[in-house]
Amino acid sequence: MHLSELTHPNQLHGLSIPQLKQIAAQIRDKHLETVAATGGHLGPGLGVVELTLALYQTLDLEQDRVIWDVGHQAYPHKMLTGRYHNFHTLRQKDGIAGYLNLRESSFDHFGAGHASTSISAGLGMAIARDMKGENFKVVSIIGDGALTGGMALEAINHAGHLPDTRLLVVLNDNEMSISPNVGAIPRYLNKMRLSPQVQFLTDNLEEQFKHIPFVGESLTPEMQRIKEGMKRLAVPKVGAVFEELGFTYVGPVDGHNLEEMIHTFNHAHGLTGPVLVHVATTKGKGYAIAEKDQVGYHAQNPFDLVTGKAKPSGKPKPPSYSKVFGQTLTKLAEADPRIIGVTAAMATGTGLDILQKRVPQQYIDVGIAEQHAVTMAAGLATQGMRPLAVIYSTFLQRAYDQIIHDVCIQKLPVFFCLDRAGIVGADGPTHQGMYDIAYLRCLPNMVLMAPKDEAELQRMLVTGIAHTQGPIAMRYPRGSGYGVALMDEGWEPLPIGKGELLRQGDDLLLVAYGSMVYPAMQVAELLMEHGVNASVVNARFAKPLDRDLILPLAEKIGRVVTVEEGCLMGGFGTAILEALQDAGLLLPVLRLGIPDLLVEHATADQSKADLSLTPAQMVAKILAQFPVPQTAVTIQS
Repeated sequence: MHLSELTHPNQLHGLSIPQLKQIAAQIRDKHLETVAATGGHLGPGLGVVELTLALYQTLDLEQDRVIWDVGHQAYPHKMLTGRYHNFHTLRQKDGIAGYLNLRESSFDHFGAGHASTSISAGLGMAIARDMKGENFKVVSIIGDGALTGGMALEAINHAGHLPDTRLLVVLNDNEMSISPNVGAIPRYLNKMRLSPQVQFLTDNLEEQFKHIPFVGESLTPEMQRIKEGMKRLAVPKVGAVFEELGFTYVGPVDGHNLEEMIHTFNHAHGLTGPVLVHVATTKGKGYAIAEKDQVGYHAQNPFDLVTGKAKPSGKPKPPSYSKVFGQTLTKLAEADPRIIGVTAAMATGTGLDILQKRVPQQYIDVGIAEQHAVTMAAGLATQGMRPLAVIYSTFLQRAYDQIIHDVCIQKLPVFFCLDRAGIVGADGPTHQGMYDIAYLRCLPNMVLMAPKDEAELQRMLVTGIAHTQGPIAMRYPRGSGYGVALMDEGWEPLPIGKGELLRQGDDLLLVAYGSMVYPAMQVAELLMEHGVNASVVNARFAKPLDRDLILPLAEKIGRVVTVEEGCLMGGFGTAILEALQDAGLLLPVLRLGIPDLLVEHATADQSKADLSLTPAQMVAKILAQFPVPQTAVTIQS
């Protein structure tokens, strides 16, 4: 059977090991071919091909439920559940999503783009099943990196307290999240999988069994069970932690041995209560380049399959905001030992890998544990350190109570650096960084700022470190800067709450924030073609607003447009409206930003066009709201 003939995962039932191996090879070929062309997550899916096939041969997916943690590793799942022929549209506009999506397929039983959720969701499904008197299997697949998240441990704690609730947790242990794992739990798992006893038994026991008369090359199910029993007797401490927590532990199992996994999963399905199957896999399996560089090939832009190198994208781009951030922070940290960069398993994505290499003693990776990262940073701040919690906008949402309770209420000088703020592109709704202005602006003691370009980011980085009166947050977008001149040293902090007037005009006031300042300048230039001369303010700060600058201009000009790359509800434009109302200025205001909807996966430019946030589209909206006087049109003509 060819992979292209599979339209339902139940078609895997009864296939032989050689047939499954052929399908595994076809999945890897399609996976590599597609990601090389479109970009996407590479290593995670390659590592779970056999795991997926073995598991699905033991399930009835007409009724059983499977929850994949995050979804990075679910590309093989998508190919086996009717999406093979559309897989070439991966992460493209109107194509296959990069994560699981309840709306995309009935086989996507739970969607997630943030880690550590699968055991909680699976347990909820299992409890509901039992309450309704139904009888289907529930399987949660979680990576060892996601197991560092507190939510996963909370779920394990709860599940272990329910000895009559059948739940199978498959621990995909590849020693990695995006970056190498940190912490005691991954170290414990590593000790288990690399235990001399386990290694000896894994390498030698099966070979020894084959020399027993009448056994031959393949082990019978009975001999397989004897082998597993001997492993457990020889290594009594393996899995002890999980068993003490109420789980039946099985493993470690070779995650690329189909026969062993099929037997293991069938055995696990027959057990009662919560069960954890520990599967050891290799991230990037089957593509040597990805196996050697598991961090770099976690995800890739389009690349050449033969060399593994990224395909040229035309003329060189300016450095990314993340890179400028990392380089500047490292220089500042070298001169100030109080500066501590904190990441939640995203060193490379945030640019903190630069700090890690040059000033490792001032770098902390807490694993996938944003809540812990924020409160730990608060603890650092109480001792006179200058902690920077460098976390993607979408992931900082996970630590909202800690921001309020542990930082804002205590007015501690933690500097939140929100990478990937705004529209992020192909990762879709789970990763769009559009809510941080709204969810941080309402918090007492918080200062919010956003740079218009990478040079202003450098100054804001200095500003945030120098601010000791309470918490401060800086948002900045994904991708390249504008190529403006950067400074190597001598950055001056900005005065808190002060913006800048970039352009003067008497017909309209454009007040822009962060990544939308340069597009606002383009809008002003296009409006001139229609006889509208606009002032443009770079607000710099959403809280506190520069009322001394903005309010007199608004009162004088009488027509205001706000521009932001964030949600309109409670966002920057709302802050301007509040300021105008508080000052008694009842003026017409047009807010341009992201309306009350989910932004699906597409390129950032495509999403902005769909949201009418290109300069030309914004001009059309402005002219519809504020018609140009006929005299102005005549003058221009």
